[in-house]
Amino acid sequence: MLAENLKQIEENIAKSCERAKRRREEVTLIAVSKTKPVSMLNEIYNCGIRDFGENKVQEICEKREQLPKDIRWHMIGHLQRNKVKHIIRDVSLIHSVDTYRLAEEINIQAKKIKRIVPVLIEVNIAEETSKFGIAAGEALQLTEEIAKLDNLRVKGLMSIAPYVDNPEDNRQYFQKIKKLSVDIARENIDNVSMGILSMGMTGDYTVAIEEGATIVRVGTGIFGARN
Repeated sequence: MLAENLKQIEENIAKSCERAKRRREEVTLIAVSKTKPVSMLNEIYNCGIRDFGENKVQEICEKREQLPKDIRWHMIGHLQRNKVKHIIRDVSLIHSVDTYRLAEEINIQAKKIKRIVPVLIEVNIAEETSKFGIAAGEALQLTEEIAKLDNLRVKGLMSIAPYVDNPEDNRQYFQKIKKLSVDIARENIDNVSMGILSMGMTGDYTVAIEEGATIVRVGTGIFGARN
């Protein structure tokens, strides 16, 4: 079943890329494996997926011990400063940096192990009170501040669009995030690139790809409803 789900998602991604006149290689699919057992992750791994996203530090720590070492772990959930040290060595990309204090802690822990850590700035593009992320209007300033930290590299933006029945309703937000990334890129800030746009989930990833997503985060579409 999981293999069939994945096949369907791959087909949808390919079609979205085609519509947007983009190459399939421009989009990375992250399997969002939060709350899912290792056996399911293994199944998807055996289908060729190497990028897995988790919301909780504890789940990354537990699962990475039981799974192949070539998996790229993505921290996509809200990250508390006191948990940074547990994942700093193994996480491929931190998607959810939305305060300078969090960035500062990542920098402190990264220096200890002499690692440069790639991060994304999380933007609350729809200004939903229930979600983390910085306001769009403050994203440039935060990016400039984080860019001065030696052991971090800002690689782009991440956003979680509202939950909607019709994915077209989120097109406006994906367009806004794309425009924001272009505006920040124009500033030519040292240690900052805007090559990554992490946006789009199970309900709206096809629209996100059409609007420039380079990473889509799909959980339910692959693994089924959350436990």
